[in-house]
Amino acid sequence: MTAEIAGMPESRRVQKVEIKLKTKQADLRVLRNFYKYPGPQMVTFGSNVGVNLDATLFPNLPVAPKDIKAMADDLNTKLAAMITGGTVEKAAKDKAFDTLADALNSDANIVENVVGTDMEMLLATGYLPVSTNRSSSPLDDTSIVGLSNNGSTQVLLQLLPVRNARMYQVQTSTDGGKTWVEVCLSTQARRIVLSNLVPGTTYQVRARAIGGSTGASNWTGPGSIMST
Repeated sequence: MTAEIAGMPESRRVQKVEIKLKTKQADLRVLRNFYKYPGPQMVTFGSNVGVNLDATLFPNLPVAPKDIKAMADDLNTKLAAMITGGTVEKAAKDKAFDTLADALNSDANIVENVVGTDMEMLLATGYLPVSTNRSSSPLDDTSIVGLSNNGSTQVLLQLLPVRNARMYQVQTSTDGGKTWVEVCLSTQARRIVLSNLVPGTTYQVRARAIGGSTGASNWTGPGSIMST
């Protein structure tokens, strides 16, 4: 205790002093539980990363995104062969799985180094983030509870809130769900405004909660709306 505080009256000594410290936001980490994925889920995940990971944004990737996509396709072929095959086909499937998992793990190191704290950039790669919730468990699924026009070129999306969700990822499609485009990340569920839409265009909209031990919930079923 300093001499100045020691000399203060008792009533003043007991006054609480609050000091606010600025802390740096921790860098994001890639969730690497894909080693535990069932084969079909691994194919989907690997294909998604292979298609979405942009080598121009992530230089020095150990494995090119197109090669990851080829590995996912190869695993899919090996899974199909295993259905009517035996031990040889299973061994080939296991090898293809491990090759893809190791490639995903290698590129994840570069993704972590580049994205820093940019969640949108991380999710755009197809990878998922490690949850910062210490009591992490799989998230419940969200669902679309409202989808309506919100004036010209805007749509209001309302989701079912999910406990312990870090944020909500929203995507749209204009080709019947064949391809999906990132729209936004929202920290709230009940009011998400989708902007800069094209009037007269029908959009399919889907969303998922981000967080939990699996990195994300399942995607919602798509909602459909024509922008005005």
